[in-house]
Amino acid sequence: MSQIKQRMATIALTGRVLGALFYQEPGSRDVATLYASLADPVWAEQWPVQHEELTAIAQRMADGFNYSEESLSEAWQRLFIGPYALPASPWGSVYLDKEQVLFGDSMLELRRWMRKNDIANEQETNEPDDHIGLLLMLAAWLAEEGLHQKVDELLAWHILPWSGRFLELFIANAEHPFYLALGELTQITLADWRAEMLIPVASKELYF
Repeated sequence: MSQIKQRMATIALTGRVLGALFYQEPGSRDVATLYASLADPVWAEQWPVQHEELTAIAQRMADGFNYSEESLSEAWQRLFIGPYALPASPWGSVYLDKEQVLFGDSMLELRRWMRKNDIANEQETNEPDDHIGLLLMLAAWLAEEGLHQKVDELLAWHILPWSGRFLELFIANAEHPFYLALGELTQITLADWRAEMLIPVASKELYF
């Protein structure tokens, strides 16, 4: 397998997994099998992005299933829905737009890029397209299609300029071993995605 094909296979698998974990409520039937597989830390042996911290991350994630202070669903609700202010907003425009709003200019820029590349918005709701979970799953889909140039454009222009700040805040405020581990796993995985990019990451001012 060529280096590019191997990279696309890695992004396809890891993007699907991480995107679903950020976007889907843990009680959803769509991710039941995924969550069940993560309860056993042995999955780390098969993760395409290997790292010296991966075993510890996998164990923290497994410990989260038996965390007595807060259930997975309660933690997901607190981190992604509310009712209180989210400690780490999962939408890019909150970081990239001066007004820190949803549906800001950066999200509209993403939609223009999607239209230009004939990428349909298949969400049933009018939710912003720049949710970290949706973007990681979009990267996975582009990788599955073998569109490596489009993967790098999405990463360089619409994910990596703000995802580092999001993950920094997410890890600092996770307060649950599973989601702490998810943040750490995403950090090392995105670092791997970035390492072989052929275009530079856009430098954008952050406001959050």
